[in-house]
Amino acid sequence: MEWLLDPGVTLLNHGSYGVCSEPVFARYQELQRELERNPVEFLGRRFDELTAEARAALAVFVGARTEDLVFVPNATSGLNAVIRSLKLEPGDEVLTTRHEYGAVVRTWEFAGAELVYAEPEELADAIGPRTKAVSVSHITSPTALVLPVEKICAAARDAGVLSIVDGAHAPGQVPLDLARLGADVYAGNCHKWLSAPKGAGFLWARPEHQVWIEPLVVSWGYGAGTTFAERHGWQGTRDPAAALAVPAAIDAHRIFDLERCRRLAASFHDRLPPVGPTPAPQMWASEVDTSDPDGLQRSLFEEYGIEVVVREWEGRSLLRVSIAPYNEAADVERLLDALHGMDAFT
Repeated sequence: MEWLLDPGVTLLNHGSYGVCSEPVFARYQELQRELERNPVEFLGRRFDELTAEARAALAVFVGARTEDLVFVPNATSGLNAVIRSLKLEPGDEVLTTRHEYGAVVRTWEFAGAELVYAEPEELADAIGPRTKAVSVSHITSPTALVLPVEKICAAARDAGVLSIVDGAHAPGQVPLDLARLGADVYAGNCHKWLSAPKGAGFLWARPEHQVWIEPLVVSWGYGAGTTFAERHGWQGTRDPAAALAVPAAIDAHRIFDLERCRRLAASFHDRLPPVGPTPAPQMWASEVDTSDPDGLQRSLFEEYGIEVVVREWEGRSLLRVSIAPYNEAADVERLLDALHGMDAFT
């Protein structure tokens, strides 16, 4: 599999934005050329059919019914639609963790939520009488941990509480069966670990919750009696090629040697220990010795050509490593050598 990567950069940050393989990017550009050759035919006559076909392929991949899933630009957009549609009353609490993605936390704050924090392993038992919703990541962004979402969602359902899962890092990295996972609402990205083009994400909701989730853009699909897919489908003139290329990304993903990626990630855990007991299969975060995480990230790139995440989290400097199909052991060795040279090990 060929990748469109700068050979002068050691990319250990697939988790931030993903990378398209050459075959998927070629399909993406082919769709864009079709669009530009005859935009009226493509958008005016074929849009619904093409989108439905792509949604059907994605639904099979994530274990869902096609009618329960819609495309959104990314997981943050999908969660914005959900959070901004949820009617919060005074006294309503939203239970979450300190491991959540900052943009989602800010969206809850924008919506006026009273956030209550608990440790991931304590989340299920922390649901109380004022809990309106539980908002949790499937795989956390800052700490790269797989959380016990099935247990959390089951506890929320037993308590009659809405469960909202941020699955930004899950599709393509861990197997998904949304019908069995137990969440009420799930948003995911296709551009990260599935390696689809940027601009391809999805929002899934149980049928009983679809009616109250408003689209981010009200357009021609909105109206009484319309379906979830219709309300969230057409949102004005835009380029849908990223979403339509998702089936090609799924085909490419089937030939990735993910087991090799997981073995490679695990082989470095004793030298860059994960911050928790359940690191993601292809991504983990490790504490490093620096009071300037942004500066360390910048130096790793400028001095060594290494692209990796270093961020402050809860008073700790965490370095997050991603292992994608294009990575080799030498990439992580190069990172370790650079960290040794910068005295950045804890």
